Amino acid sequence: MRDEVDELLEAWGRERSDLDLAPVAVFSRVSRLARRLELARRDAFAAHGIEQWEFDVLAALRRAGAPYELSPGRLLHETLVTSGTMTNRIDRLSARGYVERYPDPDDRRGVIVRLTTDGRSAVDAAFAALLDAERTLLEDLPERDRTRLASLLRTLLAPLSTPR
Repeated sequence: MRDEVDELLEAWGRERSDLDLAPVAVFSRVSRLARRLELARRDAFAAHGIEQWEFDVLAALRRAGAPYELSPGRLLHETLVTSGTMTNRIDRLSARGYVERYPDPDDRRGVIVRLTTDGRSAVDAAFAALLDAERTLLEDLPERDRTRLASLLRTLLAPLSTPR
């Protein structure tokens, strides 16, 4: 089975036979797959009226478990955005009724961000749609190969991950 990356590799091989093209064989495919996943995610979320950034914040709160709340600092860590960006996102999600702010009982100056019932419904529906889209992307790959691919990607990504 051939794909578009095979064609790229052949062309670069003709033009630059002096180079080791092994990284292109891997990362061009990862890049193309990432783009397809990005489009599938966008469509899955749009079908439920939320954007990628909204899903990221709501999902972080949902994964926290009941009562589905985190400090803004923890949300920063979970979503890898700046403080100003997170404040704006919390404001916008609050205006939509997806999150609420509460005083932090352990820090008089701080707040806690809590997922509302509407926010939980939105993120749950969007997550289910995302899983359906991702299953579609994986449907031609046998289960044992999915498991192997996940393991290989973990091996590649683990040294690059930031500690929690």
